[in-house]
Formats: sequence, C-alpha cells, structure tokens
Amino acid sequence: MIADFWQRPLAETLDALQTDGKGLSTDDATRRRSEVGSNEVQATRRRHLLVDLGRRLANPLIAILLVASGVAGLTGDVASFVIIVSMVLLSTILDIVQERRAEATAAALKRSIALTARVIRDGNEDERPVSDLVPGDVVLLAAGDLVPADGLVIAANAAQVNQAALTGEAYPVEKRADGKPGDAVGDAANLLLQGSSMIGGAATMLVVETGARTRFGQIAVSLEASQPPTAFERGIHKLGVLIVRLTVFLVLFVLLAHLALGRPPLQAFLFAMALAVGLTPELLPMIVTVALARGAQRMAAAKVVVKRLSAIHDLGQMDVLCTDKTGTLTEARIAMIAHPGIDGHDSDRVAELAAVNARFETGLKSPLDEALLLHGAGRALDGWIKLDERPFDFERRRVSVLAEQDGRRLEIVKGAPETLLALCDRAEAADGTLIPLDAVLREQIMALHDGHAAQGLRMLAVAWKDAGSRTRIETDDDAGLVFAGLCVFIDPPKQSATTAVARLEAAGVRIKVISGDAAAVVEHLVKTLALPIEGVLTGEDVARLGDDALAARVEQVDLFARVSPDQKLRIVRALQARGRTVGFLGDGINDAPAIRAADVGLSVDGATDVAREAADMILLAPDLNVLVDGVREGRRTYANIMKYIRMGTSSNFGNMLTMALASLVLPFLPLTAVQVLLNNMLYDLSQTGIPFDRADARDVAAPRGWDMPALVRFTLIMGPLSSVFDIATFVALERVFHVDVATFRAAWFAESMATQILVVFVIRTAAPFWKDRAHPGLVMTTLACLAVALALPFLPIAATLGFAAPSLAVMATLAGLVALYLVSAEALKRAAIPERG
Repeated sequence: MIADFWQRPLAETLDALQTDGKGLSTDDATRRRSEVGSNEVQATRRRHLLVDLGRRLANPLIAILLVASGVAGLTGDVASFVIIVSMVLLSTILDIVQERRAEATAAALKRSIALTARVIRDGNEDERPVSDLVPGDVVLLAAGDLVPADGLVIAANAAQVNQAALTGEAYPVEKRADGKPGDAVGDAANLLLQGSSMIGGAATMLVVETGARTRFGQIAVSLEASQPPTAFERGIHKLGVLIVRLTVFLVLFVLLAHLALGRPPLQAFLFAMALAVGLTPELLPMIVTVALARGAQRMAAAKVVVKRLSAIHDLGQMDVLCTDKTGTLTEARIAMIAHPGIDGHDSDRVAELAAVNARFETGLKSPLDEALLLHGAGRALDGWIKLDERPFDFERRRVSVLAEQDGRRLEIVKGAPETLLALCDRAEAADGTLIPLDAVLREQIMALHDGHAAQGLRMLAVAWKDAGSRTRIETDDDAGLVFAGLCVFIDPPKQSATTAVARLEAAGVRIKVISGDAAAVVEHLVKTLALPIEGVLTGEDVARLGDDALAARVEQVDLFARVSPDQKLRIVRALQARGRTVGFLGDGINDAPAIRAADVGLSVDGATDVAREAADMILLAPDLNVLVDGVREGRRTYANIMKYIRMGTSSNFGNMLTMALASLVLPFLPLTAVQVLLNNMLYDLSQTGIPFDRADARDVAAPRGWDMPALVRFTLIMGPLSSVFDIATFVALERVFHVDVATFRAAWFAESMATQILVVFVIRTAAPFWKDRAHPGLVMTTLACLAVALALPFLPIAATLGFAAPSLAVMATLAGLVALYLVSAEALKRAAIPERG
C-alpha cells in the first residue's frame, strides 16, 4: 500500500508501481494479480451457527434461565420448562438473525461497484472484469462510469466526479492531473476513489490500490468485523450477573442450612432449586420482545422502520447523536440563493443570463445548472434562441453559449469567478451601463466573492460580450468580456432542524455534526440554524490525535469537518469510550462503518443501499423531528421493561427470602417446589400487559440506561418489605388460626400472589398510584391471574396441588394484611425509585 499517494509526484508513484503509465502487459498483470489478489472485497469467513449459538448461551441470564428450565422439568413442572426454553430459543434465534444482517450490508456494498472497466493491456484498449484490475493498470473513464479502484488522474478532459457517498461533498468535483502536496482526500483533484461516479467528461486513471486496500474496501472490511455489544446487550448482561449472584447466595444458604438441620438431602436440594427458579424472570425474554415489538409498531406509525428491536431501547438511552448535515440539517439539494451584480444587490439581469446559459448547455446538467434552471423557471426565456455553444472543460473552467434575443446576439459565459474575472475589462452596472473594470472595482468584486466563500457558499460568475453578426463561436478567445455578476449556491438549511435539535437537546441528547464537507461550509450552516454547537475539529486534527486524546476532546467538540470514514468510526468509538450511548445518522457509503459501530445506527429512506443495510433504524422522512418522537418511544419502551424487571426481581427476591427463612423454623416447607413454580409462573403471566402501559413523564424526559445500583436498591427495599408481611402472615396462620399444612400453604400462596400482583399498580409509577391509571391491558392480565391464584385453593384440583380451602376469617385477615402492605409500599416507593433510574 502506498500511503497518501495522491500527495506524491506522479513519477514517484509510477516508480513505486514499476510502470510507465502506458498500461501493463497481460503477463505482468497476471503476475501482479497473483501477488496482490483480485480487485474485490473478499467476504470474511462466516462463523458456524453453533459457535454463534454457544456464544449467546454463555450469557449469564440465558444460562440461569436454562438451568431453571432443567430444574422445572425435573420437578414435574412441564409448563414452566416449555415456556422458558421456548422464550430463550426465540430470543436467541432473533438475535442471531439480526447480527447476520452485516452480510447483507457487505453484499449491498459489492453491488454498488462497477462490473467491467476499459483498461489498456498490451497497448490496446480492452474491456475487462473489474476483478482483473491490478496496481499499475491504466483505466479509461467516461461520463456514467463507476470508478473501479483507487488511483490517480493522469489525463482529464472536463472530468466531473460525484464522490458524495464517499466524502460527503455535495457538489460535483473536478478532477485533473495536477495534485497538491498536503491535499486531504476530499480536496485532492488528482485522486479517484472506488465507488465514486463520473458524471461528465473523461479521464485516464492510473490504478494504485485495489481490493481491500482501497478506501471502499476498507469500509467493506470494517462492516464485516464483529460488532461490539450494544447498550441493551450490556444491560442485559449486567442484569444476568446480578440475578446469578442473588440466586447462588440464596440457594447455597438454604441448602447448607437444611443439611445442617438434618433435613432430607433430596428434599433440601429440590426446594433450593425451586427457589432458584423462583428468582429467575422466566418471561423476561417474552416481556422484552413484546415491549420492543409494541414500540416498533408505534414507531412505524411515526415513520421510523425498526430493523433491530433492541435498538428501540438503545434509542431511549442515547445521549449523543452524531449526524451528517446532508438531508437532516439541509434539504439535500442545491439551490441558488443570490445573484448579485457588481453593487452586491440581486440583479435580474444576472439571473437571466445564467439561466439562458444553463438552458442551452448540452450534456449532463450539473446540480448547479439544475438550480439555475429551477430558479429561472418563472422567468420568460422564450425569446432567446441558441446559435452555438462551447462546452465546459477544466482547461477553460467555463462554458460559453451564443444566443440571440430580439435580434441581438450575445456570447454568454459562466464559470469559475477567478477565471472569468481575469477575462473581463468592463462591468455592467445596475442601470445597464458599462463601466471600466479597474483595480478598485475588481477588489470590490473579489471582496464580495470572498465574503460568500467565507460562509462556505459555492459561486459561479456570469459575463457576456456582444457577438455582432456571428453565428458560431469560432475561437476560444474570451477576452474583452463584460462582467455581469455572481450566482451564489447553497444546500439550503432545513428550517425544521433548529426546532428538532432544540427538542433533542431538551431531551438530554447532545448533537454532534460530523461531515465530510469543509469546515467553512458546516460552520456557516450551524450559524444559520443557530444550533448550540461548540468547538471544531477537522479531519487533519483528528488524524493527529491518538485514541485517548481524541476521547478527551470529543466531549467538548460538537462539529467535525472534512473527516474520512475511518475517522467517523473513531469519533463514535471515542464517545463510547467515555460512557456515552451514541446514535449515528448518515446516508452515504462513507457513513456505513460509523452507523454500524454506533449503539443506534440510523439512516434515511433515500440513503445508499449500504447505509440502509448497516442501520438499525430507517427514517422514512429525513427529518430530525421524526427522530425526537422515536427517542420518546424508546424511553417509554425501556420504562415498561424496567417495570417488569424491578417488580419481578423485588417480588421474587422477597418471596424466596421469606421461604428460605421460614423453611428453617417451620417443621414443614412453606410451599412445595411445584407450588413455588406455580407462584412464579402466575406472577410472570400477570405482567404480560406491561408492554402496553404508559410511562411517567420523567421517564421520557431524559436518557435512561441500565442502572444496576438503583435496581439493587429497589430490590433491597421492596423485597424485604414484602417479607415482613409474609412473616406476619406466617405468625397469624400458625399462632392465631392454628391451620394445618395444606391450609397454611393455600393461605400463604394467596397472600403472596395478592401482594406481588397488586403492588404492580403502586410501583409502576413514581406518582401516587391513584393519580396515574394503568393501561386496561395491564389491569386485565393482573386481575385475571390474581383471580386464578385466589380460586385455586377452592377448586377440585386443590388437593392435587397440595392446597386446602382457608376459612372466611383467614381470608379476611389476609385481605387486611395485603391492604396494609400496599399502603406501606406506596409510602416507601419514593425511597426505592430514584429520581432517575
């Protein structure tokens, strides 16, 4: 690989490639291909399905769920066994399918490159597969061709290239053979990049890099690399570790205590294993999947297509959004915003002359020409007749059109301002008079030009001269032109962007603009939209910083300009290294690596195939306001998932702690293993309405992440609270009512289920529970499961389950204890639920 070859003299690169720039022989090309390989991106070896499966089953939460399912099966609870295994397999399969979408990304990338190219071999022009190209080849390019490799321009004729997908540059770029030392990738006029397209003229290219060594190939390789765990995956792993620790502690405590008390080893083991199952949130995969699926449905209605369900959670946790400017902060189209004459004020004469030139120019229309024609759509140009034309080329840097109106013939010229101004000796004033173009006026015109350029605006100059009776442009002598004025272009700012960014900032999401455009262009856009952006780093600055230094700078800098694809990736990873949950919104091939590496990869419907494939979500409307709505939905979904986790872990821990302690002092087990599993299954089923529930305003007001300390605090406060009332129930049943074992188990089963299920209405919201009503779906599932739990001791199958019907007095006492518990839970929940968590 030849580093920065576009900054070196052509002769030096030819020597390094051992060629003369006139093409290779077939034998030489064959030898080189055997050394460097084909000019294609080789797919990485696909991991075996069993390897993927094993890696996921090693997750602590998944592992403990599988152990729990095994215990449930051994104790005869076939229903729990089937439910747990089904949920684990379903979530694992979905996870594998989602991860393998990277292969589709690479496939889309490969579809976007040329298939054949015209190459010089053995001194003759030959059509060859792109895969045959090697460093040192000479390729002929014309308008409409895709550039098949990275290389240098060794000859050009009016060559214009669209490389926006690779560099972010919205305007067509002229290509010529003379490069400048120190030019960045986006500025190098002599550099051609694989994946860009010729939109005008012709060029002869020396191939320097092929295959995975091209910038295009490096992007493809990065897309096939392993993706780091997302914020959601990291949170699930932390939850799994927490539950494993609680389970191991409780199981060992119970097992050792029972053995020390001389209890039968098999009975002690089965009871301890039942407690382990009781602690595991068996339906967590299903609750999470349903909650995320509901979120995806609501987001689809808001014009956001969700490709990876867990990204909904990550979107809610996102606290930094990196976005390109094109299509999100701008309209992604070129528009003429001004056409000043020499006095600096807009001149209809300038706009008319420019529109006539653009209208009669043949060949492919550039975006600037299209903008001129669109701006002049309401102007009467019907009186103009075309007589002749001299097309644009980069030697002249202008296009000339000979046109006639009302018998007067003018040669109208438009082109680069500095070139055109040098050919003018007069200027047209606002009143139509012609005045000498002296040094003072030239300085005024250049000051006008430089003022617009400092704002990052693109300009064309317009000039003319009287053609007399000529019907053709017979010479290239454009001296003696009359300077008319300038045409000023911009990719217009999107007016909704200011409001959308303000909404995101208010929601706790910091905006960082990352663009391949020049710093002046992006800074002007940011000022125009009045965005709260601070600090600037260019691609050159990023290149000089190491990873640690970059991580230190990214917190304070909000604008990154002229950055390459690998630098965008480095910025995302630097933010993640600072503990940020990062979203990246982009639409080009150059954005794909950063989109995939981000916690939330975002693209738009009109983006390149590669960007859409790499993204987790696609915005059907390229508007940040759509994203704001998606962020709120992500936070709502996360809030509902956390409701289940908080309530499940605290209730399960409280109940299992109670049974562990009671089993040491009671002459019998408070619940049998089957009854423990039945309790757990009914409780989990009661929570299936949670995904439909509403979320507190505070839950959607700021980014929310997996807060394990907050979850532990909630569990250690609310879990023991339920244990206090469980023990009070034990005392009442044993010392007051003197019930038998079957009645004891039935009564405590009913009390346990009532406290677990009804407390959902208390702790589902930080507000007083009577002020925030639950969703009807949650009300229905919870009350239905509670009704089943209370009815079981009175059904014919009660004896089979080991239950006996409690008396009316026992049930009334239980009702009083449950009511007192709910009042206590309402009082304590403010200490248990942190302000943010």
